[in-house]
Amino acid sequence: MSSENGTPRAEGDGGAEGAPPEQLALIRESVRKAKVPRAKPRTWRGAALAPQLPVARVLVDKGVLHLDRYFDYAVPADLDEQAQPGVRVRVRFGAGRGRVREGRREGGGLIDGFLVERRDESDYAGPLAALAQVVSPEPVLSEELLSLARAVADRYAGSLADVLQLAVPPRSARAEQRPSPEPLPPPTAPETASWGRYEHGGAFLQALASGGSPRAVWNALPGPLWSEELARAVAATLASGRGALVVVPDGRAAARVDAALTALLGTGRHALLTAEAGPEKRYAQWLAVRRGSVRAVVGTRAAMFAPVRDLGLVAVWDDGDDSHSEQHAPQPHARDVLLLRAALDKCAFLLGSWSCTVEAAQLVENGWARPLVAGREQVRRAVPLVRTVGDGDLARDEAARAARLPTLAWQAARDGLRHGPVLVQVPRRGYAPSMACAQCRAPARCRHCSGPLQGQDAAVLRCGWCGREESAWHCPECGGFRLRAQVVGARRTAEELGRAFPAVPVRTSGREHVLDTVPGTPALVVSTPGAEPVAEGGYAAALLLDGWAMLVRPDLRAGEDALRRWIAASALVRPQSEGGAVVVVAEPTLRPVQALVRWDPVGHAVRELGERAELGFPPVSRMAAVSGTPTAVAEFLASVELPPDAEVLGPVPMTPAPPGRPRRPGAPPPGEHWDRALVRVPPGSGAALAAALKTAQAARMARGSGEAAVRVRIDPPDIG
Repeated sequence: MSSENGTPRAEGDGGAEGAPPEQLALIRESVRKAKVPRAKPRTWRGAALAPQLPVARVLVDKGVLHLDRYFDYAVPADLDEQAQPGVRVRVRFGAGRGRVREGRREGGGLIDGFLVERRDESDYAGPLAALAQVVSPEPVLSEELLSLARAVADRYAGSLADVLQLAVPPRSARAEQRPSPEPLPPPTAPETASWGRYEHGGAFLQALASGGSPRAVWNALPGPLWSEELARAVAATLASGRGALVVVPDGRAAARVDAALTALLGTGRHALLTAEAGPEKRYAQWLAVRRGSVRAVVGTRAAMFAPVRDLGLVAVWDDGDDSHSEQHAPQPHARDVLLLRAALDKCAFLLGSWSCTVEAAQLVENGWARPLVAGREQVRRAVPLVRTVGDGDLARDEAARAARLPTLAWQAARDGLRHGPVLVQVPRRGYAPSMACAQCRAPARCRHCSGPLQGQDAAVLRCGWCGREESAWHCPECGGFRLRAQVVGARRTAEELGRAFPAVPVRTSGREHVLDTVPGTPALVVSTPGAEPVAEGGYAAALLLDGWAMLVRPDLRAGEDALRRWIAASALVRPQSEGGAVVVVAEPTLRPVQALVRWDPVGHAVRELGERAELGFPPVSRMAAVSGTPTAVAEFLASVELPPDAEVLGPVPMTPAPPGRPRRPGAPPPGEHWDRALVRVPPGSGAALAAALKTAQAARMARGSGEAAVRVRIDPPDIG
């Protein structure tokens, strides 16, 4: 032994040969137990092939369109047992034809992939490289998940590798080594309970429990019972021996459905898949689902690909929420992915929300799904009283001119605080607002760059683009000198309400700090849309301020989205029979405001769908957005072979993100000026449009890095 190991070698000693017998035995035992050092994964030169099915078809994780296909590799005999379809592998990729030794291709960089299939022979006539490594013997890619991923990639003109990055979570070795629990027997079918409030609600649950596959668009009544009703739909599906999947927009909604399922079925019957769980715990839950230990899943957007066995129900809650739209390529929407799963697996489908999107109305209009709604008498008993404050009321209201809280809203807040908390919804967070003329409401613009003027008060104005101060502003439209805040943020609203109600606690809920629940004691809760906490016993009143700010957005979905956010806040308020009241500050003649007053989101969505059908707008038509530099967009549109019935709108310049502001998804990089063109096709040509755009994009990428980037998005959520 060497001196480093603690036993100095005598000069002329023969080392281990002169050691005592006991020491020799110890050395032999240590060598026998020592692990053989493993070299870095590489190809085997001259290694024996697997005796059966020696060819592995592999999907490499490259994520580029011109490589969106399978590649064949040789299976060495040493990996024959582990190299099964669905496992993660590592392969050498990028070796040229000249790097062939003893009939095997060698070289190239190591890259991850999935083994899709084992075959007897390859379609490729040249030499094959060998699999370098089986990362894990755990099969994570089933045939069902592969078919779904391929369908999503084709629909959104993306690559299969990109979709699988969204569908299969990163590996955790410790999670794989732990066994999953044994599956529990199916539960008994649940009672109808609150589903009895809806026409055909009991029949829907009965169909699920008996193994049927009903498809429904569910317009939920206001209140906290929606999570319990979703849990009962899941329980009815489990009672039939099948699995269920529920996708919700955020972790707070997932926690509510998780609590409802636990209360109804107990622990061990469902998995919660959210980002808050952490990578290892989330992967362990995902494995339990894939192994069949758990048959029900509740989760956020990424759970739309959860590998639930014997899928019997897919459900999505609040499909109009922006969180359901994936921001990573190819940017699928959870609603559309679940629609694909319902078609591929022939399972039940449930789309639920307090409001109703145009896409949901279209599913009912074309007969693909049935409406699941409550009668008008039931709706009247469940909703609060809704009152409006329009421009005419504000002009006659002395209090509204002096402060931004109209008299009607102030009275509703005062009366509500006698009985419980009051919710105040503002359309933005923060403090510093954009300013507008107090007389004609024309936006206040910088004289140097035409950027929006902002300030905490009218005395100190600063441009939001160039940062210059403005000390002598006057309105170029009417000549006025007085300013007002276009949209006041949550923090400033909280300060103003604190001064108006000095003895009442004020809480805020927004992006930086979102409250989940608030007690039922009197308090003012100022929240941005989507961050409203649930009050114990419901809110006594709600004030929906600056409603016009959401309605004037230059977007096709502005009215639909404003109504959805108003209804989501109003659904947290007590019914009118218990004194619940809502005041919305918006012009009462506008269609979304009228739909809120009547509590008729379905009628609003049906009318929107009719108008879009006349104008050829989505979802009646299929549309794609092509964006990039003006030259790149023009070259791309000239090269793509669009379907004969395609119509190109534009290109038009895109609005760049102001300096210092966060960049929106899909917006041009800072300092670059991009154009965007919209390509529209009628129903039935969506698949041809996606295929044409994918082919053109793949050809563009294959030509090399000299080509300027062009982004393609199918069915963009915002088209202006």
